[in-house]
Amino acid sequence: MAYSSLREFMQRLEAAGRLVRVPAPVSPHLEMTEIQTRLLAERGPAVLFEDVRKSDGSKYPMPVLVNLFGTVERVAWGMGREPGQLREVGETLAFLKQPEPPGGLREAMGMLPLVRTVMAMKPKTVGSAPCQQVIYQGDDVDLSMLPIQGCWPGEPAPLITWPLVVTQGPNPDGDKRDAFNLGIYRMQVTGRNTTLMRWLKHRGGAQQFRRWVAEGRGPMPAAVVIGADPATIIAAVTPVPETLSEYQFAGLLRGAKVELAECRTVPLKVPAEAEIVLEGHVMPDETGPEGPYGDHTGYYNNVEDFPVFRVSAVTMRRDPVYLSTFTGRPPDEPSVLGEALNEVFIPLLTQQFPEIVDFWLPPEGCSYRIAVVSIKKSYPGHAKRVMFGIWSFLKQFMYTKFVIVVDDDIDCRDWKDVMWAISTRMDPARDITVVEGTPIDYLDFASPESGLGGKLGLDATNKWPPETKREWGTKIRMADDMVEQVTRRWSEYGLPGAGRPIWK
Repeated sequence: MAYSSLREFMQRLEAAGRLVRVPAPVSPHLEMTEIQTRLLAERGPAVLFEDVRKSDGSKYPMPVLVNLFGTVERVAWGMGREPGQLREVGETLAFLKQPEPPGGLREAMGMLPLVRTVMAMKPKTVGSAPCQQVIYQGDDVDLSMLPIQGCWPGEPAPLITWPLVVTQGPNPDGDKRDAFNLGIYRMQVTGRNTTLMRWLKHRGGAQQFRRWVAEGRGPMPAAVVIGADPATIIAAVTPVPETLSEYQFAGLLRGAKVELAECRTVPLKVPAEAEIVLEGHVMPDETGPEGPYGDHTGYYNNVEDFPVFRVSAVTMRRDPVYLSTFTGRPPDEPSVLGEALNEVFIPLLTQQFPEIVDFWLPPEGCSYRIAVVSIKKSYPGHAKRVMFGIWSFLKQFMYTKFVIVVDDDIDCRDWKDVMWAISTRMDPARDITVVEGTPIDYLDFASPESGLGGKLGLDATNKWPPETKREWGTKIRMADDMVEQVTRRWSEYGLPGAGRPIWK
């Protein structure tokens, strides 16, 4: 099922018992975060806080929705899928990223429906938009009207945590990189009509801004969408091919075109069904110190300068819903999204590396810092090839610090299995690959330099000559007929437990 708006998705969640309304008064400063941490730990529902209070006790004019993507199930539903269908999304992306020539006429004809569907999903512009039912401009702009969350103690200001930032580069007609870009970049509120735009250097919005400034174009237009439909939000964090816009991919997920509206004060288009939109410009000659804020690492980030975003208009529905979240040590919503997108990544990886059997980004590894991959090993040195392939294939894995490679008889999602492989199939000197001076998340204070650090590959596969000159061990396994016999007779033994065999 596809959803044209956030509120339509909320209706589905509420009907399924996955959304709970809280009528009790709640503060967006710290209290919401503490509530969300407990919900996430127990895979709890999305929550709509209906009575959100300011520090003076007065009520904000809108409710706050949190924990929207707090389970893999809800992420999948947001894509119009069930959790077991997430790999199908990755298969579609793999086809769009690098379509292989059809093997014959029948296969070519089979591809046509998908090609037609993709082409038909280009967004359409509408004249009347719910997101512009109420408009504030000029001196009427005041971000304090929004119930912006203060997530952790000691943070300098409220933080917009679910902003879908829409930008366009200086040459959208001649450079595909300058087409509409959607990204999630947190925004520190610094005044009635100003925030900071915290986008990292490798992100699409930051790269467009860099090209914009290099051409001397002045302030760059940007629009910040708070509360888009779930498919559009998820599209912004998905590795969409550069030949496809996030709006187009969102339409593909929804099975219906995304309807866009022209902004009132900047030359950009935003989802017409959005809840709230901030229009304005990112300033080329104004920056401010951002942070420290609690981050997905479980630590406060260092203070760093980022460009100022000046708001020229705030548009919204008559009865808007403010979408919010927090980032912190997993589990948080980004780690849950990472867990769901893990399934989307697998077809992309196996298209490039068919030897990959499974791939796992453990959520406790802060979404992407640790990767475990199982392969069908075919030759000596195969594990090392896969390590470097993962580090270089998708931008998301550029910051992955540890890659562990195991054989296909190991369940790469089971730490007990992985640790057994590491302890029995690895030599600490021979089977590690250390790479220095690589790009690293600047939030990683464990790296020797900001944004520059090392990577470690662990080859926990069985070793083939000439990787080893020694005779390799043979795994213990019970005879199949005895396994069947004990399974058949288990109830006769009068022993507790289900008595399931341990062998794979």
